Formats: sequence, C-alpha cells, structure tokens
Amino acid sequence: MITWWIILGIAALVVLWVIGAFNRLVTLRNRTDESWSDIDVQLKRRYDLIPNLVETVKGYATHEREAFENVTRARAAAISAQGPHAKGEADNLLTGALKSLFAIAEAYPDLKANQNFLRLQDELADTENKIQAARRFYNANVRDFNTAQQTFPTNLLASGFGFKPREFFELEQEAAREPVAVKF
Repeated sequence: MITWWIILGIAALVVLWVIGAFNRLVTLRNRTDESWSDIDVQLKRRYDLIPNLVETVKGYATHEREAFENVTRARAAAISAQGPHAKGEADNLLTGALKSLFAIAEAYPDLKANQNFLRLQDELADTENKIQAARRFYNANVRDFNTAQQTFPTNLLASGFGFKPREFFELEQEAAREPVAVKF
C-alpha cells in the first residue's frame, strides 16, 4: 500500500512539473510575441514619418529624385518584410537610404532651419531610440525563451509540444556601429 502512495506521489510531482514547465514556456513565448509587437509598433511609426520627411526635403531639393526613390523603395521593402531576420535586413537598407537623404539635406541651409523638418528630425531620433530599446527588450525575451527550451529536462517537453526557438532581431555590424544621423 505504501509503495502505491509513493508511486502516486512521484507521478503527481511529475505531472505538476510538466504543467509548470509548460506554463513557463507559454509565458516566455507570449512575452517574446509581445516584445516583437513593440518593435513592430515603433517600426510602423518610423515608416509613417519617412514620407513626411521625404516630402519636406523634396520641397528644397527637387533634383535629388534618385535619393527619394531609394528611400521610398527601402521603406516599402521594410514594411513588407516578415520576421526578425528579414526586418533587420530591410531596416539596414532603410537606414542607408535615410543617411543619403540627410546628407542631401545638409547641403540646404534653409531646409535645416525649416521647423517642420526639425520636428520630423526630432521625432525620427526619438523613434530610433525607442526602436533600440524595444530591440533590446525583444532580444532579452528571445534569449530567455530559447534558453528555457534548450535546458534539460525542459528541452524534452519543449520539443514534444512543438515550441520552436525564436530569431534575434539583429542589425548588420556596420549598421549597428553607425547610427542614423538625424541631428545637424
């Protein structure tokens, strides 16, 4: 009789551990999804600012058509990119296109003094800071989620229930070293 109670107790502990480990994986997955959503919100804000910025610069530098088209193409590619890796690559292209736009703006003193341009510049700088913070938060959640899936014995449970590792949201090394120049 005591043997059955011991076996029943061990089985109950195993079931409680499985429930706890599963719930922890679900919580970490949901945190990761939520933090990706935060990045997405900031990227959308950035994408919404860019057409206004391009239109403002166009008013002063009408002959710089190629640069405007590059920014527009890079923005469209960034909007349509799916997943952290693709978003990271598209973001790198957009950052490069924005750098060329700001280099053009440098040549127009009247543009640099334009209040609308200055406001858009400040909003873009603020958005870039928020994207960086959201990226750090997301990557920390991905690290925690992936670590929980890879540690024993939770890895057995994670693979059995179909939990998949998530990608980090990274920038190319060159782009990460060179922030978007939004102040003159």
